[in-house]
Amino acid sequence: MEEFHKVRRLPPYVFEQVNRLKASARSRGADIIDLGMGNPDLPTPKAIVDKLCEVVRDPRTHRYSSSRGIPGLRRAQAAYYARRFGVKLDPDSQIVATLGSKEGFANMAQAITAPGDVVLCPDPTYPIHAFGFIMSGGVIRSMQVEPDDGFIPALERGVRHSIPKPLALILNYPSNPTAQVASLDFYKDVVAFAKKNDIIILSDLAYSEIYFDDNPPPSVLQVPGAIDCAVEFTSMSKSFSMPGWRMGFAVGNERLIAALTRVKSYLDYGAFTPIQVAASAALNGDGSDIAEVRDVYRKRRDIMVDSFARAGWNVPAPPATMFAWAPIPEPFRHLGSLEFSKLLIEHADVAVAPGIGFGEHGDDYVRLALVENEHRIRQAARNVKRFLTSVAKQSDNVVSLAAHR
Repeated sequence: MEEFHKVRRLPPYVFEQVNRLKASARSRGADIIDLGMGNPDLPTPKAIVDKLCEVVRDPRTHRYSSSRGIPGLRRAQAAYYARRFGVKLDPDSQIVATLGSKEGFANMAQAITAPGDVVLCPDPTYPIHAFGFIMSGGVIRSMQVEPDDGFIPALERGVRHSIPKPLALILNYPSNPTAQVASLDFYKDVVAFAKKNDIIILSDLAYSEIYFDDNPPPSVLQVPGAIDCAVEFTSMSKSFSMPGWRMGFAVGNERLIAALTRVKSYLDYGAFTPIQVAASAALNGDGSDIAEVRDVYRKRRDIMVDSFARAGWNVPAPPATMFAWAPIPEPFRHLGSLEFSKLLIEHADVAVAPGIGFGEHGDDYVRLALVENEHRIRQAARNVKRFLTSVAKQSDNVVSLAAHR
């Protein structure tokens, strides 16, 4: 039977191949250390859980909620932006609650995309950034760029060679998967370019609170006039260890927020009201919960970088996010990220995310998530060291190892 049109536009989900291999290994009794999926393992802070339990006992909260988010939640997000970024937002017209930033991004694409619209998108990037628009009938022009002096020239080439002119530009800093961080000066240049060329900016700021130096990542909305053309997406999944709660936000330009709100009104009734109330309490807190989460990831990052280096795999220390973007060790690089990821499961009991899943320019890398405790990260490094040592001792090369999997 022929696949449906939108399904045909989507490539095979490469992560599923790794997931199947991982499940098969576990069914045989293997103890797989999973550094693949970015699924936070830390418990949601007790005060947030307690607030949920308190509110859920009120039967009035069991009814349909508000698709755009209850007023108290939108006010809490506005207060957070004012404290954290010095950005003033109108809770009634410039903020909408989403079911995580992923849903927000996908529904924004549905709201603003006409068939054939061109969207400028970094490569590598988080899959929904591209495929949200592809599913909506858009066309992606990929840019292999970093947030540096080469970014604006890449944008100029994208505009010059795109017919029709690009509708939107996607930003994601701190980046998933590369962990790169952008400066406020970078955002100023991008906003000026976008306004000059009448391009929408969609910024994914899901990792704004997971950073490891003294300079908190900025928001694009801190740039004067950015709200004329930009919407930013945030999530409580990582900052507050609330991934399963599915709570996020889109904030910024009123026209774009109104379009997203209208689409959402046809699709959902919003998150469960007790979740929204608990999320409000979290946002209105003193920030200590976020600081604790950040500290845990910092310690795990340092242990991963040190232990993997001693195992023979140099993993660059990420300045932010809960991920390390690691070049595939040279003897294996010609295999590509998917085959290397399979080898790690089969021969080291370690699961990682193949870089090809984030775009064609990610194929020389794998993403390592800081979602296992310190003991398990050290064990993963020992497993990797054993694997690398065994391969180095083989008379046949790595190609034969992959060929006989």
